[in-house]
Amino acid sequence: MHIRPAHIEDAEEISALVSSVSHLFTLDSGSQGAQEFLKALGPQAFQDYLQDPRYLFIVARQGDALAGMAALRDGRHLFHLFVGLPFQRQGLARRLWQALQPAIRPDAGSVTVNSTPFAVPAYERLGFQATSAPLEKNGVAFVPMQIAVAAPVGQPQRSDSPADWIARA
Repeated sequence: MHIRPAHIEDAEEISALVSSVSHLFTLDSGSQGAQEFLKALGPQAFQDYLQDPRYLFIVARQGDALAGMAALRDGRHLFHLFVGLPFQRQGLARRLWQALQPAIRPDAGSVTVNSTPFAVPAYERLGFQATSAPLEKNGVAFVPMQIAVAAPVGQPQRSDSPADWIARA
């Protein structure tokens, strides 16, 4: 398994991966709200995210297959963490989460995530805790969660590239 920073060329594959598991987090994929949400997971949306400096995306590849991806927004919110169905329950989510940790802002204090109800047990195994009951917005169910974080030892300097700190993770 190879984990690396995502490139704009990965947008279509990332979108396909997320779409392949979207049935796990949409309540009614035909509803107007869910359709708007799913549109925000299309290739163009991911191209836009990948060019936005607030987001850091990484991908995990097994041979030619995109096995998983994760994204951190603003150094304090786990924006996405998706693992393809054939690669689930093999520790890949943990590896992706660990690869992102050096990019967490030193002053963050905690990292938040909006987990699908399906993924709550996986996030709990990573140390996240629910901060409220499940919520619903735009046809998508989610559970707000967070994990306390300390500034990592060896926090990368701003001049480090994502490839440098991923290689050290």
